[in-house]
Amino acid sequence: MPAEVGGQQVVCLRDPYHFSDRVLLLPLPLFYIVSLFDGRHSGLDVQAAFVRRYGELLFRERLDEIVRQLDEAHFLEGEGFETYRAQTEADFARSPIRRAALAGKVYDADPERLRAQIDTFFAPPEGPGPPQPCNGRPPIKGAVIPHIDFARGGACYAWAYKALLESCDADLFIVLGTSHTGTRGFFAVTRKDYDTPFGVIPTDTSFVDRLIGRCGPTLLQDEQAHRAEHSIEFQATMLQGLLGPKRALQMVPILCLSFHELIAGGVSPRSHPAVANFLEALQEAIAASGRRCCLIASADLAHVGPRFGDPGPVDELQLKVVAQKDLTMLEKVAERDAEGFFHIVQAEGDRWRICGLSSIYTLLAALDAQQGQLLKYGQWPDPAGTVTFASVIFS
Repeated sequence: MPAEVGGQQVVCLRDPYHFSDRVLLLPLPLFYIVSLFDGRHSGLDVQAAFVRRYGELLFRERLDEIVRQLDEAHFLEGEGFETYRAQTEADFARSPIRRAALAGKVYDADPERLRAQIDTFFAPPEGPGPPQPCNGRPPIKGAVIPHIDFARGGACYAWAYKALLESCDADLFIVLGTSHTGTRGFFAVTRKDYDTPFGVIPTDTSFVDRLIGRCGPTLLQDEQAHRAEHSIEFQATMLQGLLGPKRALQMVPILCLSFHELIAGGVSPRSHPAVANFLEALQEAIAASGRRCCLIASADLAHVGPRFGDPGPVDELQLKVVAQKDLTMLEKVAERDAEGFFHIVQAEGDRWRICGLSSIYTLLAALDAQQGQLLKYGQWPDPAGTVTFASVIFS
């Protein structure tokens, strides 16, 4: 990701798989050197290319130091990284609990401080105000809730969770998270319980096993994607922190993977046998559970700006255009029109990079609800990389 630090142009490198939690800030000459670490250039090749590009010598000692630092940060492919990755994946596979990967990094790990922070999300004018006694609204059966970090989207989270606190009697929350890493299938489940600063929220393993029984063990082939994925972790934390003290909760964590091959192919997700089979399996499992279920799509919307591959910074006009596009799309979401929603994204080739396409589609296709309502739309307007998000409820 491009950025500016202290007036200097840099490139930020991070690992979306979170084997490394480091974020490396590389000045452009250093980024150029690292870009040549591709398995095809020798050390001498890198030194020669640097001289041609910058007219300066790159001494071998400096090059070796760059290699050493990248390797220690787990940013270089090789024997050291493969050993570290294998150990990390084995530790995750053995654990019955999916540890809170971002506690103490992206949000506070101390439950009292975190609860105090969450309370501020409800404060007007951006927040909806504190939850009130039941207002006669029909029970909420589903919701689209952001997965942007709490610091930037906390108020938008609060609009959905206020409604859940007031009008949702569910004791099983099926969380359709958005996967941010490359995976092999369309959906990935886990039997692991999710840890949060507020305690562990257990997974309904019988529900998960019903899905596996219908769709096959391939639902577990991408289980490692749960290890560091934030989209379910944020909802687990909010659910356990806000609803957990009031009732015994369980969760079904499902990661929804990329639908981009379907966008490129010009076809509906329902036309793909694996997606259609999973949607049927999910509806059957909900019916067979006999429980009060609520589906949550943990989803953000548009991602625009240089950080996400656009040529120039985001200005006020583009923010208005993106908002107009988002709100048109959200009309289809509130109408519970899965195909209409997908068609809008597909028609523009996912130009706005909707980071929640698969999870929102899955919710709309599986949800048994009568009406939807957009509660809050939000933008985090960074010229280098703007993210948009919304809270929508269904009853």
